[in-house]
Amino acid sequence: MKVIVIIPAAGLGTRMASNSDAVRQQGVPSKQFTELGGTPILIHTLRKFVAFRSISDIWIALRKSEIASFRARLNKETVNQTSIHLVEGGEYRQHSVSKALAAFAAEPEDIVLVHDAVRPFITGQIIQGVIDGTRKYGAAIAGIPAVDTVKQVDRTADGAIVTATMPRERLVMAQTPQGFRYDVLKKAFDEADSDGFLGTDEASLVERSGHEVAVVMGSPRNIKITSPADLELAEFYLRSEVLSTQ
Repeated sequence: MKVIVIIPAAGLGTRMASNSDAVRQQGVPSKQFTELGGTPILIHTLRKFVAFRSISDIWIALRKSEIASFRARLNKETVNQTSIHLVEGGEYRQHSVSKALAAFAAEPEDIVLVHDAVRPFITGQIIQGVIDGTRKYGAAIAGIPAVDTVKQVDRTADGAIVTATMPRERLVMAQTPQGFRYDVLKKAFDEADSDGFLGTDEASLVERSGHEVAVVMGSPRNIKITSPADLELAEFYLRSEVLSTQ
């Protein structure tokens, strides 16, 4: 049984830039290429999976215009590239994952992990937990209990009106990696494509397909870097990682 990782990294990530920069999207670096401690976030993320011995292949979906430059950057980094494959992504995350799935063959029981390009503080413990959960249930995601009270609202022209308070004990904040048996994930993507359905994450497609998705414990440090404030926190976490290895 193989474990294959897909990292969708074709998004623009304009929230990382100022409003004026976002208007000029051609000049905005994708958020996954924003540097953290002098190294692109995507490289930090990639290193965590390259170091995990049970992973056989890593597929990264990029914008076509960024494939050559990223390959060149990989050549400069101390990253074992034997298992890394680059593929052209799509306009949305789902399209990128779908293109990666179409680029390789796998056995039904093989495990596919999908991980956000901008979650560089993933740990081996979480990766293993998701793999184990996927082996047991066929589908598993990392998640953490909701801490804040979550309100359901109706949007209005002036803002929003609360319509309900969600029971916090029944809520989790989804993270990645999200893991699936290959046959489960492929079926869910084929059905979504046939129906023209666009989901928010891979688990939403698998849920829609009728397969239960288990949750394994993630970590508050497993943040998704999408804004300048997230980047400041990430710099702090990176310094902590460096100090812990000294």
